[in-house]
Amino acid sequence: MPYKKFLIVASKLDKAGINITTQMSQFNGSSGGFKFYLVDKEIIYTENLDLEKINSYDFIIFASKHKSESKEKTLSVHAPGNWRLAEFGGEKNKVSRSSSLFIKNIFEKLNENAEKFHLRDYKVTMEATHHGPLIDKPCLFIEIGSTETEWTDRVAGFVVAKAIDEAINGFKENPYNEVAIAIGGPHYCPSFNKIQLKSNVAISHVIPQYTFPLTEEMITEAVKKTEEELDFAVLDWKGLGNSWQRQRVIEILGKLYINYRRTSDIIK
Repeated sequence: MPYKKFLIVASKLDKAGINITTQMSQFNGSSGGFKFYLVDKEIIYTENLDLEKINSYDFIIFASKHKSESKEKTLSVHAPGNWRLAEFGGEKNKVSRSSSLFIKNIFEKLNENAEKFHLRDYKVTMEATHHGPLIDKPCLFIEIGSTETEWTDRVAGFVVAKAIDEAINGFKENPYNEVAIAIGGPHYCPSFNKIQLKSNVAISHVIPQYTFPLTEEMITEAVKKTEEELDFAVLDWKGLGNSWQRQRVIEILGKLYINYRRTSDIIK
């Protein structure tokens, strides 16, 4: 670190991915800091990717659509991987490498640009770590959700493209950031969003409550696949479930000698 060569990966089948990469092409002349890789099939399946091509870059950004039952308008960021079963690409119980500092940086840029270009009806959010592919390069997903109307929305595509460009060109390691993994809470991480945006803490992988019961292996995988050295785990205390589940989380962290803080303990 810091990363020098970035690859933006999108699927030719994905309208949001094509929207984002089309918008990004206008920035490439100024920076030259990234290249595009358009895949014929879905990008969540590792077997659809040319891993040799991917391995010649320092950081991979997957640009894609997001689907949800609520059909809410979203711009989202998350690390890929599976805490349990691999129903949508990757391998079960394995997550990809990611960078807490770069995720924080791109999340900040996404929020800034959504505000600047008046995308106020879109919710900007992190998501818990989920789905494939599984690759051995630091990476993240950045997505537009949740219906075809949003996937093809040019302003949304521009905002995501600008956030990516600014994150790539302005990325510097901040020695004051504290590095964390996040545990508990729902998929869209409302408590962790505030911390990522308004505190000194940089979050990489998020293990949501719906993947519980928590195991040592899940924590070890999250720590091992965070590029930076971990300072602590941040806990959504109310989002850990019942007292038994909370106790279980504390015991596992203690056994692994990992400090923790509750979200309420972090100055925002």
